[in-house]
Amino acid sequence: MRKAHVAPAQAGIAINRSRSEHKIMKIASWLKANVLYIAWLQAITAMAGSLFFSEILLYPPCVLCWYQRIAMYPLVIILAVGIAKKDKLIAWYALPLSLIGLGISIFHNLLYYKLIPDEIAPCITGVSCTTKFIEYFGFITIPFLSMLSFILVSVCVIYYHVTHKNSHHE
Repeated sequence: MRKAHVAPAQAGIAINRSRSEHKIMKIASWLKANVLYIAWLQAITAMAGSLFFSEILLYPPCVLCWYQRIAMYPLVIILAVGIAKKDKLIAWYALPLSLIGLGISIFHNLLYYKLIPDEIAPCITGVSCTTKFIEYFGFITIPFLSMLSFILVSVCVIYYHVTHKNSHHE
């Protein structure tokens, strides 16, 4: 009698597991198809955000902010062209800029949070690289937002490359 009660319970677990696996597969499929759009939207958002801070709020960008802009702004166009052409090799074009920007943003954050000394900062003239224009929740700053943007773009491009590396170039 006991076995008869266990089997329906196990079947219910198997059905729930199957539904969960199906949902995960749907999400993975959606992500595979749209990950470059996520990277592109993040690049657009980062570009628009940096322009908002400098042109609307009139926060002058520091030297490191300029270098990060130099890495992020072209990604908007590179990712758009890669998406339009369905270029499976987009990682070769986008990832170097994204990783360079990420490296600069990590350095900027280390300076900003005083984990490395100000003496090695390249901000000799103009606004300091450690000027606090915004700080939400004690840690969300402009350099932090930049770093998150580069991380998201880099992860998306790497994910695209890994999931499409066996596909032929169209």
